[in-house]
Amino acid sequence: QVQLVESGGGSVESGGSLRLSCAASGLTYSRYCLGWFRQAPGQEREGIAAVDDDGRTYYADSVKGRFTMSRDNAKNTLYLQMNSLKAEDTGMYYCAADPAGGLRILQYEYRYWGQGTQVTVSS
Repeated sequence: QVQLVESGGGSVESGGSLRLSCAASGLTYSRYCLGWFRQAPGQEREGIAAVDDDGRTYYADSVKGRFTMSRDNAKNTLYLQMNSLKAEDTGMYYCAADPAGGLRILQYEYRYWGQGTQVTVSS
């Protein structure tokens, strides 16, 4: 059974930093495309970062240069380092995984999802 568990969310002031983690179990981690999504109140879930099994990455323009994603295949853990946080980064953050090859950035392309972790940035 595949399980993804996010952690590291919280409340921070604008300009601050947080690091999210996503611990995975029940899958061959290194072969999966992994992604981070966020959903602000009243808005659709959007893909903000992804990394495929070949190490290719994607970042949404809204986070490029501020967020850095990394994966530790030995620990089956995905990270999202978020710096220079802004109020508009507020939302629920989800990690997702899919076994199909290639870089995936759309919500419907992912098979497995975590429960999410809340990030709140105050201005």
